[in-house]
Amino acid sequence: MKTKFDISDVINASPETIYNAWLDSELHSAMTGGIAFCSKEKNNVFTAWDGYITGKNLDLVSNELIIQAWRTFEFDDTDEDSFLQIKFTAVDEETEIKISHSNIPNGNADYKSGWVEHYFNPMKTFFK
Repeated sequence: MKTKFDISDVINASPETIYNAWLDSELHSAMTGGIAFCSKEKNNVFTAWDGYITGKNLDLVSNELIIQAWRTFEFDDTDEDSFLQIKFTAVDEETEIKISHSNIPNGNADYKSGWVEHYFNPMKTFFK
């Protein structure tokens, strides 16, 4: 059985700023604290958190949506990729980020708390 969850938070920056930072190697690395190699192109691969996360951009809607195939080195070679959908919605002068993470193999790390600890919290500091 696969795991799925949704999580969201509000970050003090525009959807355009966060979307562009998410897909930019230097800015993604700076906002999370882990080395990332990203791409702004559909079907291109990426890595994040010093290679712990790998994946591929499946769909990109400028400043609104990122959909990625996503996995960590904790996945078994036989596990399918999980899927990550990241929506960016303007809320006044901030952005609500909604993450839907699905097709996660059971028994893997608690990725829900990982999104808070390794993405949302560092992003709040980065985008003050």
